[in-house]
Amino acid sequence: MRAAPAGRAGVTPRIFLIAGEASGDALGASLMRALRKARRAIEFSGVGGEAMAGEGLASLFPLTDIAVMGLAPVLARLPKLVARIHETAQAVIDAGPDCLVIIDSPDFTHRVARKVRRVRPDIPIVDYVSPTVWAWRPGRARRMRAYVDCVLALLPFEPEAHERLGGPRCVYVGHPLVERLDELKPAPRRGGRPLLLVLPGSRRAEIRRMTPLYGEVVARLLRERDDLDVAIPVAPNMEAVLREALRGWPITPRLLSQEEKYPAFRRARAALATSGVATLELALAGTPMAVAYRVSAPEALLRFMVTVPSIVLPNLIAGENAIPEFIQEAATPRALAQALTPLLDETSKTRAAQIAAFARIRARLLGAGSHPSARVAAIVLDHATRGRM
Repeated sequence: MRAAPAGRAGVTPRIFLIAGEASGDALGASLMRALRKARRAIEFSGVGGEAMAGEGLASLFPLTDIAVMGLAPVLARLPKLVARIHETAQAVIDAGPDCLVIIDSPDFTHRVARKVRRVRPDIPIVDYVSPTVWAWRPGRARRMRAYVDCVLALLPFEPEAHERLGGPRCVYVGHPLVERLDELKPAPRRGGRPLLLVLPGSRRAEIRRMTPLYGEVVARLLRERDDLDVAIPVAPNMEAVLREALRGWPITPRLLSQEEKYPAFRRARAALATSGVATLELALAGTPMAVAYRVSAPEALLRFMVTVPSIVLPNLIAGENAIPEFIQEAATPRALAQALTPLLDETSKTRAAQIAAFARIRARLLGAGSHPSARVAAIVLDHATRGRM
């Protein structure tokens, strides 16, 4: 065990948090609330967005400076990103916090962590959200041992993956969706028109790439049954992009707000979803689904680097491919329509098998308890008050 930063014993803990995009900002805000609940007197500094600002964080700079996705946008903003990495690392070094918590976004946060560790090896570093070392670039796990003291994993299979790959200490703390299980609890499906949810994704490129494909799938389904009620939850700030992508659809689907999303998940008959966190939300809501994903041609060339048997989170958690997935050229209108047809039939064995798998997924996610944020806060405070493990 390495001692905590000198001179900090018995005083207010100081936590430096770094989030790199909206999902990390949400996790950071929840963590700040849990830390304040566990330890009323606590000081925060770092980088975050609106959610963390709402909890009292004065961010070093706007989160939009670093929240970029895709090769071309990153290259276009590379000078600013590099400058922000140096600025953030220096801020941590100057502040000398009792613990540095990096939240997801490894391309940014891990570069900061490495710089901090070289200059201030006495500052404990906790990584909240494991990089996907179990899926690709597994060598990252071993390299992380040099600058990360503990990884807090959202998925139950990740500690074993880090141990197998020679990574740092890794603790399964639970997925944040566990804290919203009451909102996602499966509800009885009443009569009336069956609701089909379509979820093309939350990012601009995903929406533009997947929505036209899903329109063709819906057209095929409507030829078989014209009673479908089709709805699409709108990702934050993406309504204009979605409406543009919906041109050419055979119908005009209902657009659902974020407040309407979870109630719709609970009553939907089935869903057509792009691979991502939404698939786990659907599984917890008990909504059978077919999943698709397409990437750009250059990104498709990197598929050989992916080492997992599925890209669907519920499948990885269940340890079985319970949910059908269609990737790249396999994601055709015909294949997706054929996969959805039995899921829309409430008497089908295919549908029942998925629902049974969802119950196993829910039980496994609850293995770390129902309050992940409190568990994360306890581990962060342990590092802050007792130093490196």
